[in-house]
Amino acid sequence: MPELRPVTKENWQALIRLKVRDDQKNFVASNLYSIAQAQFGDEFEGHWDLFAFGIYDDGGQPVGFLMYGLNFSHPDQQAYVQRLMVDEKFQGKGFGRFGMEKALEIFRADERIKVVAISYEPENEAARKLYAGFGFVETGRIVEDETEAVLKLR
Repeated sequence: MPELRPVTKENWQALIRLKVRDDQKNFVASNLYSIAQAQFGDEFEGHWDLFAFGIYDDGGQPVGFLMYGLNFSHPDQQAYVQRLMVDEKFQGKGFGRFGMEKALEIFRADERIKVVAISYEPENEAARKLYAGFGFVETGRIVEDETEAVLKLR
């Protein structure tokens, strides 16, 4: 079964070698940038603590990357899925869906998280369909040139 593993000094180099297809490069920041960002948090409408994970297949091979932020004092959303990517060689095999399922499992287990947000490039139809399948609804708001969608958990 696939699994999420926190980014560590032992696995970060393998995770930064994961790449999306050339036509997807403008959809997601590099894993190297994301791992650096996770070390310092993010300042967008308040401070977000960031948590970065590798997505691994059944054989323990890294196939993707997930990062989310938590900010329990944000007025609108307490969790934000900041990054989700699957290496070009492993796309279409359910690893992105697995990453979202695990993130939502974590969020549902924390009573403080009432609303989860995500954003994506407006032309990224695969992301739009994936997130809508989990119940995310577009807000009509554009955040840093990306379409925002939210999921109300409670």
